[in-house]
Amino acid sequence: MELEPAIRNELLASMPKLRSFALTLCGTIDRADDLVQETLLRAIVHIKSFRPGTNLSAWLAAILRNIFISQYRKQRREFEDVEGNYVGTLKSILEQTARDDFFCLDSALANLPSEQRQALMLVSVSDLSYDEAAAQCACAAGTIKSRVHRARARLIKLLA
Repeated sequence: MELEPAIRNELLASMPKLRSFALTLCGTIDRADDLVQETLLRAIVHIKSFRPGTNLSAWLAAILRNIFISQYRKQRREFEDVEGNYVGTLKSILEQTARDDFFCLDSALANLPSEQRQALMLVSVSDLSYDEAAAQCACAAGTIKSRVHRARARLIKLLA
């Protein structure tokens, strides 16, 4: 993104004021520098929202303050657990069971009679109406309804 030279010069000229403002907010030089860098990046990305003729320094200070507040709020919800003391107190370990669930469902579907499985897949997976599924299977819509009902009932038993 190409900045106008006047805007670029004004952004560069405002850096010392931004840095001192950031330093008063966060207290450390490293965090202040990071805050100023983030402010300038956001300002460049959103430069179209800046209205020419208004105070660029005030606009940048508002961006810096908002970034600081957002980071502060996020930081309040986080904490360091370097030694793992908190993690050790957790009662359960998270598991990813989706793959196992998929294989159980696949196995249960394989145990259904083919007519029930086909009716269930057409109505539930392919999202066809009972009439559309009946036309595809060359049978009555009531037959499809009963096959789907029986398939669902059998799946519940197999997966329980």
